[in-house]
Amino acid sequence: MTIVLQLIALGIAVILHEVAHGWVAEKCGDPTARLMGRITLNPLAHIDPIGSVILPLALLFFKSRFIIGWAKPVPVNFQALRHPKRDMIWVSLAGPGVNIILALISVLLLRIGIINPDSLLYIFLINLAGINLVLAVFNLIPIPPLDGSKILIGLLPMPLAVLYSRLEPFGMFFILLLLMSGFFSMLIVPIITILARLIGVPL
Repeated sequence: MTIVLQLIALGIAVILHEVAHGWVAEKCGDPTARLMGRITLNPLAHIDPIGSVILPLALLFFKSRFIIGWAKPVPVNFQALRHPKRDMIWVSLAGPGVNIILALISVLLLRIGIINPDSLLYIFLINLAGINLVLAVFNLIPIPPLDGSKILIGLLPMPLAVLYSRLEPFGMFFILLLLMSGFFSMLIVPIITILARLIGVPL
């Protein structure tokens, strides 16, 4: 049952993450996500075979301390944004921002004392808070195609931004190397742990 609750929590986290990207992009002038039917809570529109199914199940199988994953990226035409470099930052921040909000809401519900600590809902909220916090921190890593890289591109001078954006085809290789090398555990896990303690997530 705990595994089922973790997968449901992950599904909610990654879907709302992508919907947030699309919604903010539309507010900034790019309707691509809306036109492609991606600003929706329908899971079928967002499932990525690797990020939504294979990776989370593998992490659960190997009893990983943290579960991560991703949905199918929402298409964003950054050139259609009213202010491409500036709006790229806001669009990219939207996903992790929603994950942080979900983590804070979950912690608030846990702390107000109306939910039985022995209930499945309590366990679900713990998982929802933890998973959203992990996704927020992980996605802010400045490695393409993660959101942190697009935020960095939006902040860099144009020549450096163009040069850095050329790393995107190799991004997934770097991310897998990050996970397999133990770098994730050495650097990211302590950051997540500190943030979890600050907001009161019982990891």
